[in-house]
Amino acid sequence: MVETQQADTLQYELPEDYRMLRDTVREFTREVVGPVAARHDEEHSFPYEVVAQMAELGLFGLPFPEEYGGQGGDYFGLCLAIEELAHVDQSVAITLEAGVSLGAMPVYRFGTEAQRNEWLPQLASGRALGAFGLTEPGAGSDAGGTRTTARDDGDEWVINGSKQFITNSGTDITRLITVTAVTGNADARSGQPGKEISTILVPAGTPGLTVAPPYSKVGWNASDTHGLSFDEVRVPKANLLGERGRGYANFLRILDEGRIAIAALSVGAAQGCVDESIAYAKQRTAFGSAIGSYQAISFKIARMQARAHTARQAYYHAAALMLAGKPFKTEASIAKLVASEAAMDNARDATQIFGGNGFMNEYTVARHYRDSKILEIGEGTSEVQLMLIARSLGL
Repeated sequence: MVETQQADTLQYELPEDYRMLRDTVREFTREVVGPVAARHDEEHSFPYEVVAQMAELGLFGLPFPEEYGGQGGDYFGLCLAIEELAHVDQSVAITLEAGVSLGAMPVYRFGTEAQRNEWLPQLASGRALGAFGLTEPGAGSDAGGTRTTARDDGDEWVINGSKQFITNSGTDITRLITVTAVTGNADARSGQPGKEISTILVPAGTPGLTVAPPYSKVGWNASDTHGLSFDEVRVPKANLLGERGRGYANFLRILDEGRIAIAALSVGAAQGCVDESIAYAKQRTAFGSAIGSYQAISFKIARMQARAHTARQAYYHAAALMLAGKPFKTEASIAKLVASEAAMDNARDATQIFGGNGFMNEYTVARHYRDSKILEIGEGTSEVQLMLIARSLGL
């Protein structure tokens, strides 16, 4: 993003390379993603053919250096792509977001050179997916409550425990799961009380790793989500990701970045509801006139656009801070909070505008209505974002 001063006005505009990326993904979304979105949603099927074409476009490698098989772009470019995909299919958008932000980014941020060379070319190509095993039945917002353990056994880590709600964990192309696990007592190593939590790389198919059947979900039906169990899962000591005992701190950094990406996804959903509502309000008639000519409908859509616009500026700002190397934690929480609420509010209003048709799954707004609620929960609930914002204010 660039800022240019012209006369007495401050104008914000995307540089050409970002605009080209956005327009390319927008065309792809309309021509490839949109036509099959309803079918995959109804069938609860993972869109392998769409993901393969996303891989060909290089979307999974957007923020990674070319030396690791990436496109040499940045995180904001990834967010632009996610926003465009989410206009019509949040399941596809979250597949990209989780595959990059949660699957590959921890390896890039915290991995050794050997780990990067082994895993990033696969993950950046999109021919393989990674997952992040954080949430547990008793540890969601309170991730410090992790109970999964990894004991030191000579040259190996031995992992026992379970995870739930893990995106991209059970596809045919899933190759890696990064697992948070308790590796000891923090006071034994640092003098500070509490658990020592580390992150460990577990290749898919490792003996003792069991992928549970897919969940029956309210939305995101074409996204792959499973529970995982670990029964004496053995991996080499070299699979420790980052410094031992820094797993909790490292995953917080990953979530801070991921909240910007989830905000972008939410903005895409919010804008998709606006665009669908505008088109419908122009062609649907009631009492002899297009319903868009009535103030009740036009004002509702105007408010929807205001929400989407405001949320977009919030995630642009958080992304700009991140790329500039400045603190962005609070701004990421603000963006995630505002954007997820915009998506949910716009989905509700769009469904109302569509009337009975808005309750039919064949319409995009119906999918957004079901899909958007999780945006206020995943990667940090709205309550967690409020807590973080309040703390930044000294409260």
